[in-house]
Amino acid sequence: MSLYSTILSDLTAAMKAKDTERLNALRMVKSSLLLALKEKGPSVTELSDDEVLAVLQREAKKRKDSISQFDAGGRQDLADSERRELSVIQAYLPAQMSEAEIEHAVAGIIAEHAGAPFAAVMGKAMQLLRGKADGAQVRAVVERLTSTS
Repeated sequence: MSLYSTILSDLTAAMKAKDTERLNALRMVKSSLLLALKEKGPSVTELSDDEVLAVLQREAKKRKDSISQFDAGGRQDLADSERRELSVIQAYLPAQMSEAEIEHAVAGIIAEHAGAPFAAVMGKAMQLLRGKADGAQVRAVVERLTSTS
């Protein structure tokens, strides 16, 4: 079963279980998926798992940004709501790499491309770690390791 189909069946299950919190989050995800599908053109009927993951990562990033804004603004109720939505979205995303794993991968890239500028190392790192690690975390590790080498 594709990730797209899994999300749709979970939406139906949340509806039947009257789990409004999960239902609202999955409706938002479905809306984003349908928008991405519409952008692909009328001949495409379903998104690939990679495309679904890209949409889910984009939605997770939106939630993280909202959480930080709401926390800064003192709106804990809205931040908590966004956290709950984020937890539903993260259930469909692959597990993120730890900082040690990111450091190991980036160190390998730096060793392979000795003397390469930051932009080149960052490009290779994001190509290798896309979907497995947060871009901001990868950037911080690349900056730290390229400045020391």
